Amino acid sequence: MSLCIVSAGKTLVLASTFFSLSWTHSVEKIEWQEDWHVENHSLRLINARVKGSGAGMEPGENAQLKNGWWEWQPQLPAQTELILAASGTTPSAWKLCPQQQACLDLAQHPSEPIKLWVCDPSLITQ
Repeated sequence: MSLCIVSAGKTLVLASTFFSLSWTHSVEKIEWQEDWHVENHSLRLINARVKGSGAGMEPGENAQLKNGWWEWQPQLPAQTELILAASGTTPSAWKLCPQQQACLDLAQHPSEPIKLWVCDPSLITQ
């Protein structure tokens, strides 16, 4: 299984079982990071970090401060897909970093939402 991303009407397939996702909050200007695992037919959030706190940016339960980041393990069920907003109002793009591959900047400009899901690359038509 691979990670599939639909952005701007195009599908990108990444052969990766782990990726990190980061962004900067549009109002608080605080960086948020998440680590995701691709497993079976779902995406599992395994770790989250936030550089500070503010409106809608509170660290999760049992968060510990490590090197200036609040870090915790969210108790979120596995997800079949992630939908990322692409409003253009955030100070940075979504940054997706697959394990041992170059990072991608997604939604640098306003666009349709971005969809991430686990897929079988042999079933994807471009």
